[in-house]
Amino acid sequence: AAGLCRFRDVSGTGLTEMGTELLSLPCLHTLLAKNNRLGGPGSLPKGLEQAPLARSLRVLNLSGNRFSEVPPALLQLRGLRSLSLGGNRLHGIPPDIQELHSLEFLYLGGNFITAIPPELAKLPSLRYLVLCDNKIQSIPPQLAQLHSLRSLSLHNNLLTYLPREILNLVHLDELSLRGNPLVVRFVRDLTYNPPSLQELAGRTIKTRNVPYAPSDLPESLVCYLSLASNCPNPKCGGVYFDSCVRQIKFVDFCGKYRLPLMHYLCSPECSSPYSSASQSSTSQSESDSEDEASVAAHRMQKVLLG
Repeated sequence: AAGLCRFRDVSGTGLTEMGTELLSLPCLHTLLAKNNRLGGPGSLPKGLEQAPLARSLRVLNLSGNRFSEVPPALLQLRGLRSLSLGGNRLHGIPPDIQELHSLEFLYLGGNFITAIPPELAKLPSLRYLVLCDNKIQSIPPQLAQLHSLRSLSLHNNLLTYLPREILNLVHLDELSLRGNPLVVRFVRDLTYNPPSLQELAGRTIKTRNVPYAPSDLPESLVCYLSLASNCPNPKCGGVYFDSCVRQIKFVDFCGKYRLPLMHYLCSPECSSPYSSASQSSTSQSESDSEDEASVAAHRMQKVLLG
């Protein structure tokens, strides 16, 4: 009886709602309710956050159900260490996920999630994060704050690049990215829109340090000139505003992987293997852009086959 009190498995039973008897279990540690029909109104009993299991529950698995959002009551289960909601109908992750401070394992694979909230990075104990088989298009740089993270599964999403900040995940042992556009589509698909006349004029002013006072120009132009971004190529010295070249740059990651990161340059000349700017050590990966297609598969095997 004591074991049943701590562990309950009601998976695959066709449940559409969880009974109120959950509220009276004093020491429930693990609750498995996979592959049911939970997800409609009343699927979870009211008062869950005040029940004893709000403090005692450590493992909750609701994968394979019909939840279209993470039930707010679950975010009050502050003792949770493992939460699985894979194979549901989730379209997002609530920012209040940050309230689950003890969470070590989060499985949200097989949903319809399009974005990762920065608040997810406020889970100090998170070691395993599974977001595969969703519709995620970008990774917030804040995710680099997950210093305890050991495994990150992002395969089969819509990622075209990774933020440079991900290099700060120095304890990451497993990174899965297969099935994303960044694996099968590289520099050849990244376009460069020629700068406008306004941008060309702005670049000239900034690179040649043409002096001007706010009284010399309309306020809108003064504001525009303040938005210049420096080209990261150390031998270029140029700037850009709205028009830049996007390229994939492979960067060593803790000696384990070669990660494809998005790299922004002010013009195609900066990425040309024949330009003087491309001879610096920081742009070495651009210098072999001609061979990118032939070596991409070899490089990516080190990163993406998890």
